[in-house]
Amino acid sequence: MFVVSLNYKVPLTEIDRLQAAHVEWLKACYADGIFVASGPKKPRTGGIIIAQCPREVLDARLAADPFAMANAADYEVIEFLARMTTAGLDTFREA
Repeated sequence: MFVVSLNYKVPLTEIDRLQAAHVEWLKACYADGIFVASGPKKPRTGGIIIAQCPREVLDARLAADPFAMANAADYEVIEFLARMTTAGLDTFREA
């Protein structure tokens, strides 16, 4: 499983211009079963994505994010093993 931390590199006006395309990209990643959760940071300096897929799939998807294509955000990818989960997230637990 991966935690992806996005950090905006451009003013929020540029992020807002790209937001609709970014949301459509997110929806496609959810539909394909790649993303588990996502949302903006507070304060709004970037976002967080939780993903479960092979690393090469994640890297390809992140490269297709409209924020990445516009060089509007940097991405930090952290891999971890979800050894414990709350009830309802048992399917994400890893051995």
